[in-house]
Amino acid sequence: MHVTEVIGRAGRFSNVGAGPFDSFAWLSCSWQATNPARVQLYSRVFLNLAGCCKLMVHMTAAPAIAHPKTAPRKHGLAFWMQRVLEECNRAAVSFAADPVHDLRVSLRRCRSMADGLMTIDPDPAWKQMKKAGRQLFRSLGELRDMQVMEEWVGKLVPEDPVADKLLQFLAGREAHLKQQAALALQQFDGKQWKKWSHALPRRASKMRSGSAIFKHLALERWTEAYQLHQRALRNRSQVSFHNLRIGIKRFRYIVENFLPEQHHAWSDDLKELQDLLGEVHDLDVLWATALPLNVFHDSEARSRWHARILEERDRRILRYRQKMVGKTSLWPVWRAQLPAGRQIDAAALARLKLWASFLDPDFKHSTRVARLALQLYDGLSATKTSNSESVEDRQILQLAALLHEVGRSKRERGHHKATLRLIQRLRPPLGWSAEKLRMAGIVARYHRGALPRGGQKTLVGLTSEQRQAADKLAGILRLANAFDADRSGRIRRLDIHQKNGFLVIAAEGYSARDCIAEGIAAARHLLETVQRRPVMVKPMAPRPPKHSVRGRSGGLGLKPVA
Repeated sequence: MHVTEVIGRAGRFSNVGAGPFDSFAWLSCSWQATNPARVQLYSRVFLNLAGCCKLMVHMTAAPAIAHPKTAPRKHGLAFWMQRVLEECNRAAVSFAADPVHDLRVSLRRCRSMADGLMTIDPDPAWKQMKKAGRQLFRSLGELRDMQVMEEWVGKLVPEDPVADKLLQFLAGREAHLKQQAALALQQFDGKQWKKWSHALPRRASKMRSGSAIFKHLALERWTEAYQLHQRALRNRSQVSFHNLRIGIKRFRYIVENFLPEQHHAWSDDLKELQDLLGEVHDLDVLWATALPLNVFHDSEARSRWHARILEERDRRILRYRQKMVGKTSLWPVWRAQLPAGRQIDAAALARLKLWASFLDPDFKHSTRVARLALQLYDGLSATKTSNSESVEDRQILQLAALLHEVGRSKRERGHHKATLRLIQRLRPPLGWSAEKLRMAGIVARYHRGALPRGGQKTLVGLTSEQRQAADKLAGILRLANAFDADRSGRIRRLDIHQKNGFLVIAAEGYSARDCIAEGIAAARHLLETVQRRPVMVKPMAPRPPKHSVRGRSGGLGLKPVA
């Protein structure tokens, strides 16, 4: 073998070229004819050297230990909002079936998450984002229906005159809907959507995934979907199964994006159910579209197509029933991992508390007022000065105290009235009735300002018992709020007892010479009216210091031996 050929092969083998071997090229001139044995020896040396060079190249090009790359996060608000912008560019090319489908899925997920998060976070951007995608989503929906029907026609009876007529109609309709979708896409504000894609996920990150709040929200979606399931099984109408599909879809999106543990266990079943009910809806739309088109040349063709569609539809309904009815139903499996009993009330309160924290500029003050208000309520219950104590009243008072200053997000003056309006707009979370939430709003409204009295619009519709409860709870909240009027948190504990016909409130950290003393004196008036006895506020006596008993036993606290 010629030495230059060896050098060339070594260079190719090492993937670094013959450059490192150029300094040895002079050997070919002196060895190739005079010493063939040395040529073979050095040929093997060069080939070994080439292998070493190849190893060095790989060692410098890549680390010795390959670290697995972290898979990109394919769920969550940030991912899907960015995905909308990407799918808009893909769909704009030709509005083909797959890009249209992917864009609708992305929009639906964003709007569904916004629908859930806006019940917790009152920022108006959630509603604006949801509204921004509505027109585009609807335009794409009609186009997607046409494209799906084209696919179904090809699957059901591909070689049939009816199929040809249907495909001709659907193709013409699809072209028209593509023009409308293109117009809707031009009107879609991508720049504003991009701003939301940065701001809204940051707000959503304040709410921890997997928390009791999101489990409570998932339970709401579960409850709605289960009610739709029962209705669909009763009347078996197309509309009821379509609504059931939407209900399960909304439940799935909450689980997928905010409950990672449950999503890992339930994702396959939820996707299959959504696909089954989606195909049932597609078949219903296909038959409703085909009927008025006069594409069936006789009754036999019409019956054949109807039977074929019903066959596919019934197969999917049967599969749904196998998974969701009877002993193997998934409904109780899902329900078992969501809040129950007192957990529902606690999670509902946590949701409302989080909502208030987004609005109240000094939410720590509100939490202190809530703690003091509950101490007053429990103290009054212990002294038997009221005949209408109940767990529900205590919950109403606690919520009213936590929410009593959310109106300050609108304006400072008259914020107690703004608080009532904000609470009235709230949708009651699961575990709270609209009546109970309204009572909390009324109590919060009267934490300051005019006293509650007959004829006021706020109190219209309340029974006499509800009116008495509202007066009592408002009186407690007024006084608790006055105890933290300076927002210092100095007054931490209240003790209530009766003495000589007075209702005595001992307040730890209170002094009659404090700047808040005058406000406390005025705030106690409503409670005095309700309780029909004077209220006296005084400083709480300091607790005696705890000292260990020291005897003759070396200060170990042991009793001396007699």
